[in-house]
Amino acid sequence: MADPTLSMLLFNYGDRIATHGPGAMIAAAETAEAAGVDRLVVVDHVVMGPDTDAYSWGSFPTEPDSPWLEPLTTLAVLAGRTRRIRLATGVVVAALRGAAVLAKTAATLDLLSAGRFDLGVGTGWQAKEYEAAGLDFARRGPLLDDTLAAVRALWDGAPAAVDLPSLRFADVWCSPRSPGVPIWVSGSLTGPVLRRLVRWGDGWIPIMGITPERLRTDITRLHSAFREAGRDLSGLQVQGRLPVVRGKNGAADLDATLARVPDLLAAGVTDVSFTLPALSRNPEEALTRLPALVKGFREVVAQR
Repeated sequence: MADPTLSMLLFNYGDRIATHGPGAMIAAAETAEAAGVDRLVVVDHVVMGPDTDAYSWGSFPTEPDSPWLEPLTTLAVLAGRTRRIRLATGVVVAALRGAAVLAKTAATLDLLSAGRFDLGVGTGWQAKEYEAAGLDFARRGPLLDDTLAAVRALWDGAPAAVDLPSLRFADVWCSPRSPGVPIWVSGSLTGPVLRRLVRWGDGWIPIMGITPERLRTDITRLHSAFREAGRDLSGLQVQGRLPVVRGKNGAADLDATLARVPDLLAAGVTDVSFTLPALSRNPEEALTRLPALVKGFREVVAQR
């Protein structure tokens, strides 16, 4: 089994984008690659409504009118500015794009990045996005299932055909095709999410704020479900957020933070993720701390 990886969540949204443009984000991506980070992750909102109180994981990080760069377009730019680091969505609200457009865009991005793309998908939490796309928010789970089934059909077959509750087509070609793009599925490990993972998933992105105990239990359930379905566990990825420990001055204590990594790995996490602001509230200082974080992470992994 491959060594655990380290992923950095890159802010493709918010006031810094509005004030300074995308240059700082691109520079952060280049710095992360030079420091040895394994994966860059960007997130998705196609539109924003006023109902940010519906966000279940704390205070929503932006106002509704703040910019959110489209993630697949953003990763295409980053693909041209990097050479090694993997590029991921964490997540894209897949059903909003339509299966054919998503299959084409994702495969194109994977080709342009020389096979470095990971497609993280989810249902999202905001009804206004589905309304703006002409879709029923109440059916977001089944819509994601149909989208994934159609994307896989378009990547695997030539010509492709599907007959699904929300989508039907036959005798179509979608090229380039990228059947090797890993699909990461996000969400709490409910029955629908577990079935989605077993059928299409190469990786699981748990919800934010999941406790270590729950994470361990859910990974055990996920492994059991994969075995029962006859799926190979050797390639299954699970992402876990690195809990940041802060010192008395409020700055991240890297040694204490890295001491949390073994528990994540013991629970079954294969990809440890973090955000730059977790290292320092000063963006420039956070970038200078990246090499130490990566070096410390590799040392922890080597000692496991």
